[in-house]
Amino acid sequence: MSKSLELQIKTLPNEPGVYQYFDKEDVIIYVGKAKNLKKRVASYFNKNHENGKTRVLVKKIVRIKHIVVNTETDALLLENNLIKKYKPRYNVLLKDDKSYPWICIKKERFPRVFMTRRVIKDGSEYFGPYTSVKTVRVLLDLIKELYPLRTCKYDLSHQNVNEGKYKVCLEYHLKNCNGACEGLETETHYNNSIVEIRNIIKGNFKESLEKFQEKMLVFAQKMEFEEAQKVKEKLSLLGNYQSKSTIINPSINNVDVFSIISDETHGYANFLKISNGSIIQSHTTEIKKKLDETDKELLELFIVEIRQRFNSQSPEIYTPFKVDLGENVKVTIPKLGDKKRIVELSERNAKYYRMEQFKQVQIVDPDRHVKRIMAQMKKDLRLHVEPRHIECFDNSNIQGTHPVAACVVFKDGKPSKKDYRHYNIKTVDGPDDFASMEEVVYRRYKRLLEEEQPLPQLIIVDGGKGQLSSALKSLDILGLRGKIAIIGIAKRLEEIYYPGDPIPLYLDKKSETLKITQYLRNEAHRFGITFHRNKRSKTAIQSELEQIPDVGKQTITALLRKFKSAKRVKEASFSDLKEVIGNTRATNVYEYFHPQKK
Repeated sequence: MSKSLELQIKTLPNEPGVYQYFDKEDVIIYVGKAKNLKKRVASYFNKNHENGKTRVLVKKIVRIKHIVVNTETDALLLENNLIKKYKPRYNVLLKDDKSYPWICIKKERFPRVFMTRRVIKDGSEYFGPYTSVKTVRVLLDLIKELYPLRTCKYDLSHQNVNEGKYKVCLEYHLKNCNGACEGLETETHYNNSIVEIRNIIKGNFKESLEKFQEKMLVFAQKMEFEEAQKVKEKLSLLGNYQSKSTIINPSINNVDVFSIISDETHGYANFLKISNGSIIQSHTTEIKKKLDETDKELLELFIVEIRQRFNSQSPEIYTPFKVDLGENVKVTIPKLGDKKRIVELSERNAKYYRMEQFKQVQIVDPDRHVKRIMAQMKKDLRLHVEPRHIECFDNSNIQGTHPVAACVVFKDGKPSKKDYRHYNIKTVDGPDDFASMEEVVYRRYKRLLEEEQPLPQLIIVDGGKGQLSSALKSLDILGLRGKIAIIGIAKRLEEIYYPGDPIPLYLDKKSETLKITQYLRNEAHRFGITFHRNKRSKTAIQSELEQIPDVGKQTITALLRKFKSAKRVKEASFSDLKEVIGNTRATNVYEYFHPQKK
């Protein structure tokens, strides 16, 4: 497997979607669906296939493309559309081109509601497609239980009904139809039922569901428990039913969907083409910024280029914000519903493409990755220079005992552990975080100045305005205020505080800048807590040995140097102790730990 393919597989998302394999001629040779794109695609290359054609297919794969979708059902429908469009060599293509079922509300007087596999553009309403015929039948059975509808194909025009051309059939006598053919039901009453049926199919079945529940209660009150159970089963099925797919909606036809997300250096734009209510094309690309262009400018360039490249004549496009493309194209900015969900799907594909590019760049070009992160942090944290060297401080104490502090150092966005430092607080008595912060910041930068070591571009203190003010006092004394940027990060809501600004900054919870800042803070906390625990442990060991009569510091030091811990001293034999500290003191130590033994 080539390095290029290996890289593409490593950066695939763990999401449902459709993948496409291309050969060296850049022709699609296979389309497949997956619950988890990364696992499914990787499986082709991680095992020996028994099937000869599969082995040949894998050898021919040069490039992989994928489309992220919301659910497995969406992936199934999208796979079907792409196979029909591209007819890949290694996909099974059914001769009869069997398609998925739809529910049709026929455009006619007293409309029929039925299942069909053929979508005819005659003004009728079509809902679907559905991946399961059983789902359609359950839904139609439910509708039939709730609303008596005609099933005949008669032309129920005003003239035919008034002339008495038709007679009621068995369905009327079974109470499955109200006899519209003989004028026994008004068109208004029938159409009200159609409105409610339309809502059920779309998933808005609250009112109808309430009526159905009432029907179940009526059966129960009449002691007709078998009928009530049937209604209950249908209610349960309806509760688990998903009305439609966000991938396909027959009301959306011949539309181009565009979206973009960007960072400091690049934009990532996605294009989805909708034809006959189905996604038939997807394209995502990276656009390098030249002059800090806005998302609007980049998306306009992308739309013009893509429509020319794919020769798209769609009269309408969907975008997440307003773009200027002239008068020949209708631009829609969806606010809710299916149209909005399609734009969100486009944005998701752009985001996943961006994540993949980041991962690939991190592997192939680490310098570019670092530059991008540093540029983003500079912008997000409102700094004058890129924070290539960051230092973060945290205090640790428990009820004022053993106060210590930690300083961790990040260079180019990564921990520089050789530069980490621990501090024993010397000038502060009791639990005073503010004074401790003031001391440790002063000691750190006084030493760096004396040793002429490089100073950081950014200091982060773990805490809010109080800790920040304390750190600033030390920088003032050293004459460093204004020369080094400093911020405080509070734990509760991750607020970022700046000197002299009472209003904190709130970063996007998903931003890389916040993640790196949190990483710094958490690393400082971990490093400080570890030092604090070790210090307490050593003190506890020494204090236990100090309780032994006639044993001084030199004896304790000699014992710990030999046995390493108080526990080993306790477990040592008398002869081992005598060898280290002599007979008299060994007797004292041994009898202290073994009072019953001589």
